[in-house]
Formats: sequence, C-alpha cells, structure tokens
Amino acid sequence: MLDDVNITDQRTRHETFSTFFTKEDGLCFCNDIKGMFEEIGISCIPSEWRLFIDSSTKSLKAVLLHNGNKFPSLPIAHSVHMKENYDSVKILLDAVKYDEYNWQLIGDFKMVEFLMGLQSGYTKFPCYLCLWDSRADAKHYIQRSWPERTEFCIGKQNVKFSSIVEAEKVLMPPLHIKLGLMKQFVKKLDQTSDAFEYLRKFFPKLSESKVKAGIFVGPQIRKIFADELFE
Repeated sequence: MLDDVNITDQRTRHETFSTFFTKEDGLCFCNDIKGMFEEIGISCIPSEWRLFIDSSTKSLKAVLLHNGNKFPSLPIAHSVHMKENYDSVKILLDAVKYDEYNWQLIGDFKMVEFLMGLQSGYTKFPCYLCLWDSRADAKHYIQRSWPERTEFCIGKQNVKFSSIVEAEKVLMPPLHIKLGLMKQFVKKLDQTSDAFEYLRKFFPKLSESKVKAGIFVGPQIRKIFADELFE
C-alpha cells in the first residue's frame, strides 16, 4: 500500500560536523576550525575571514564571515547561558583559539568596548580610537577632532581591563547601519514623490510596508547606494 511513498530522513545530517564541536561550561564551540574547513571543502585562510561576535537577550554567538561574501557564514560558538560581558568574550575567544587564527573582529560598539577592555555604559571616553568626551554635550556638534588614544593603561581614560585583542584587529561596525541612516532617510521621504516611487519599484519583491518603514538589509542598502539613477 505504501510502495509508492518516498521517505527522506535528514535528522542525522548534523552528525558529520558534530565531532568538530564541544560543549563545555555552557558554551558550545568549534574545537577544530581547520578540520571543519577541510570537511566543508574550503581553504582555511584566516586573513580572508572576519569574526563577528554579538549577543541578544537570549544568547551569545560568534560567526565567521567571508570578506568577499563568496562563502556562507560559519557559526563557531554559541551560548544561551553566558552574558555579554568582558569575561564571557574572553572565554569565547580562548575556546575558539583566537590567538592561533588572529582574525579581524567586528561587532557593535558595546562589543568593541569589551574587546578593548573599556568600561561599558555611559562613560567619558567611549571610543577606542580617540578620547572623544561623550559628556561634553556643548562640544558634540562643534569640536570635530579629538585627540588620538595612544595607550590602553588600566585605570586611565576609561580603560578598566587589559585589551583582549590588538586595536588594529577591530573593525568598526558600518555606521549607516548603526545610525539607521537609510531608515531615517526613507521615513522622511514624501511617499507621493518620484524618489519614493522609484525606491518601491527598485525592490519589487519587498513589501510596501517594509519600504515605507525603511526596513532594508545590508546588501539592499549597498545596491541602492550604487545606483546612479537614484540620486
């Protein structure tokens, strides 16, 4: 009666890569990154990848992103128990043997503070590149140049811990995403204007509600920035 029914079982497909991961002290991480690359069939060249670290209210995660976006992202660490703080980030990097691969790192501004050992929260010198005084409200739109940060001395200029990585290895997050420039721009557009109509036709598969709300992902933002007619 069931001779013409085909059943496909995919619940064991994870077993190929399960040996490359270890769960320890609430952290699941890749214990053999080179081996995982070989199993996938990708050359393990650290300079061609960057490490993205971020957290939500429920998890802390680390993902390898290819610099040219030619390969999919590769999750290498995940935890639902560890909080986003200096100690957790240090444990995560030690677990994935960061010193061996020395990737460039990227994350939000809060993550950058952890990587550089800066005090988190509303602080006087929140930037790891310069000594921008975030409390100098009167100078925020007047003074454009701030002195360069030349050292990371614990207890001085907002440095609370020793740096986990070298400052040169940290990449700042894209400002157009962090500041929501595209979203603010679209929301201020006259929805009856030619510019808004062109934008709606430029992304025919995107719902009109998302276009009106200015909800775009990175590749879509780069695509519209590169369009010569949109200007």
